[in-house]
Amino acid sequence: MNNIKVLNLYAGIGGNRKLWNNVEVTAIEIDSQIAKIYQDNFPEDKVIIEDAHNYLLEHFSEYEFIWGSPPCQTHSSFRYNLGVKFRGVKPEYPDMRLYQEILFLKYHHKGKWVIENVKPYYEPLIKGNLLQRHIFWSNFSISNFNLKHDKLREFQIPQLEELYGFKLSSYKLKNKRQILRNCVHPELGKHILNCAFKEKQFKLFEVTK
Repeated sequence: MNNIKVLNLYAGIGGNRKLWNNVEVTAIEIDSQIAKIYQDNFPEDKVIIEDAHNYLLEHFSEYEFIWGSPPCQTHSSFRYNLGVKFRGVKPEYPDMRLYQEILFLKYHHKGKWVIENVKPYYEPLIKGNLLQRHIFWSNFSISNFNLKHDKLREFQIPQLEELYGFKLSSYKLKNKRQILRNCVHPELGKHILNCAFKEKQFKLFEVTK
């Protein structure tokens, strides 16, 4: 079976990618420091420091599977409830690139795709699939996945490093805890990739058995 050609947008340090197998990954991350961590952890991947939103528009047709995790802060229910309502944080417009990318992929991409974001403070404008603290939009069915971490918001850097399997002590970064919290758990990332290609894997089994 050939490797799946994957585009990993807004890649961060690669939590979602950590347990992927049989893939050829192009990762897009605009922050050069974070991109360096990703490249150190996944030296076989092609890492491009560029705006993911623009890259998607120009290169979407080159990939079998696209994963996007666009910026989530302006959609976050946690930021809205604790920050805006309780602490007086200034409200912001929701970043509508999220919905632009969902609609773009839905109507133009012929391969598999998934867009991930946090649970929003409003009713999603396009219905998604809520798993853990994330909401996913995709063109394939994502089955339930139970990964319980009741006190995730209380976790500090050492606990988050252990949870996600990354070590950031050698990097000079301002907000390591937030960078780690932005990760999708590797087991969940693996589960979603498997859901995307289970039909392909089943057909391969039928041919070879």
